[in-house]
Amino acid sequence: MIIVLKPGASDAEVEQITRKIKEMNLAPFVTKGEERTIIGVIGDERLLQNKPLTGFPGVEKVLPILAPYKLVSREFKKENTVVEVGDVRIGGNKVIMMAGPCSVENQVLLTSIAHEVKESGATILRGGAFKPRTSPYAFQGLGEEGLEYLAEAKAATGLPIVTELMDPRDMPLMLKYTDIIQIGARNMQNFRLLSEVGSYDKPVMLKRGLSATIKEFLLSAEYILSAGNHRVILCERGIRTFETATRNTLDLSAIPVIKQLSHLPIIVDPSHAVGKTDLVAPMAMAAVAAGADGLMIEVHSKPEEAYCDAEQAMLPKDFKTLMVQLKQIAAVIGREM
Repeated sequence: MIIVLKPGASDAEVEQITRKIKEMNLAPFVTKGEERTIIGVIGDERLLQNKPLTGFPGVEKVLPILAPYKLVSREFKKENTVVEVGDVRIGGNKVIMMAGPCSVENQVLLTSIAHEVKESGATILRGGAFKPRTSPYAFQGLGEEGLEYLAEAKAATGLPIVTELMDPRDMPLMLKYTDIIQIGARNMQNFRLLSEVGSYDKPVMLKRGLSATIKEFLLSAEYILSAGNHRVILCERGIRTFETATRNTLDLSAIPVIKQLSHLPIIVDPSHAVGKTDLVAPMAMAAVAAGADGLMIEVHSKPEEAYCDAEQAMLPKDFKTLMVQLKQIAAVIGREM
């Protein structure tokens, strides 16, 4: 449920209410908006049936949250959440760009790509140090060595880094090296992993599962927020359908639907969605037009030599051209790029 406080409710009144909620073994989440403060209550709300909170000083009204996901819903928070990563703000008026190779292969190549994508306008560097692959014999990533290369590329360019976490045991490495923790599509419903990243104050980018509904996607995000971490970014990366012309089917409708249902920012990964280089640009432009808060695109200087996903990686020169086009589209809908 949501407890809506009166305008001007004091800190002492907020403290009194949250203390009472905790005494009943429920979890309070305080959100201070532009106009007023609200308190979300998570847990078995039947415990409140005989203990109404409307009589507490400062309380204006108490409302139920109808959606199965509570903290990620628009009912809980009307304003858009903006996740800050250094100087980068994800969820604001500026559409952000994450770019880089699918996997970290070597330090020289990674740093070179990082310089090129930054010059074109990217604000976050992507690269996989741990690579979940369908085949156990495929390249699985460089592990900590790859994280070290990412850190060196960050030092050289100033770009924050995003990389995937697959195992809760690797969390100390993520805290040491990364700026945004990516939870991949295969792990969207790895609830232990979600709860683990939720227990730290580190931005998390959650990718939609291969066949997940939007409801299931938001419920997975709820796991992270309910553990205490509200710095969550959603990522639409295509879902599995009967269509075989593309790697996956990019669900562009998910962008406006999630914008209606949730306050969390949502970005789009057109590279993994379509799986073909020549289709990445049009889908990236469509995603910006549909209202995405950012994009994640694979860029590689020599795709023919890439360790994985060579068929969907853009050349730096093509990425530069795309950024010019995206800025034009963003301007048309009143946003920046």
